[in-house]
Amino acid sequence: MTQNKFISSAIIFAIFILLISCTGGKKVDKEAKELEILPENIVEMRDDQIKIADIQMGIIEYRSISGTLKVSGLIGVTPQNLATVCMPMGGFVKSTKLMQGNTVKKGQTLAILENPEFVDIQRDYLEAKNKLIFAKAEYDRQEELYKNGISSQKNMQQVTSEYKSLKVQVNALEQKLSLIGINPLKLNEDNISRSIALVSPISGYVKTANISIGKSVSSSDILFEIINTDKLFLELNLFEKDADKVSNGQKIHFFINGEREEHEASVYQIGRSVNADKTYKVYANVSSYCKNLLPGMYVNAKIDASTNEVTALPTEAIVSFDDKDYIFIFEKNKKEDGKPFTEYQMVQIHKGVSDSGYTEITLPEGFDIKKIKVVIKGAYNLLSAKKNAGEMSC
Repeated sequence: MTQNKFISSAIIFAIFILLISCTGGKKVDKEAKELEILPENIVEMRDDQIKIADIQMGIIEYRSISGTLKVSGLIGVTPQNLATVCMPMGGFVKSTKLMQGNTVKKGQTLAILENPEFVDIQRDYLEAKNKLIFAKAEYDRQEELYKNGISSQKNMQQVTSEYKSLKVQVNALEQKLSLIGINPLKLNEDNISRSIALVSPISGYVKTANISIGKSVSSSDILFEIINTDKLFLELNLFEKDADKVSNGQKIHFFINGEREEHEASVYQIGRSVNADKTYKVYANVSSYCKNLLPGMYVNAKIDASTNEVTALPTEAIVSFDDKDYIFIFEKNKKEDGKPFTEYQMVQIHKGVSDSGYTEITLPEGFDIKKIKVVIKGAYNLLSAKKNAGEMSC
């Protein structure tokens, strides 16, 4: 039954093309004398041809259309969840138990480093701290004497200067000790150490470990890279024509490595500039946790486009020709040799998102949407008529 229906449709369409190509043998001589030249964007049909082609007219509507944008991008990690670990003063690696891929907790020891300068800083701090205690006592004594007129102003100024200089020195050394991981409040004459524990500033996993026992490292060497994958984001590339279809809070569904498992994210930021390739960035927080998601992975994503009121037509009303999109609109009715004809104008449009059989369209400037009558059914038959006009003869 289906095959017979297909054959019948093919025969009807062939007859339709033949009717368009042949205007009748009886009129050949007359048409040779008066040949009408139609503009390239005009297609004309007789009433019987319109009936065979099943041409139906309609209007451009305003509809709420939600579509899906297919985009690609990469998985990234925020700067707050990526840590580069160095040793501010360098040293020699005494020991480490970690390698790439190991998980670590915030404050966990990554490696033990040794450096004679560690000892020097601790010594200098303790000596300066002891001198400060003496200087503070002397300052208090001289201040009391000066108030009672026993000590001179010069002595008071000299004691004050020494006291403040030592205070600055102690504070500076405390900052140095904290920088290399030593708590000044817990340091005393009995626990000076040449070894320092290098600890992780965040929880995560070890991405890189550029370290080995006995290796000499400087303050500029990157020893470890730690990544926390609990909070990942997507960096997606969208074309500028889709800029009005994405907004903060929209849901994104994405896939990695060809997997069928679907992951979710939500848009939190949209780029404010367009790149040289006419794309811009959209950033989205990953909502669902998956151990397979890693920074740097390539992703394919689908964005649920905004549901705004847009000008739309049934999808079948839009035809494609030479990589461009067109619709046919009613131009005018006329008569030739007493027979009624209808002219249709082919108009280039720009397509947007599609949903439920309707597609968003953008018309060229100057068209009054309220007055335009559009071919909503049979548009491809009109396109075929345009392509085949003049290519067949009776």
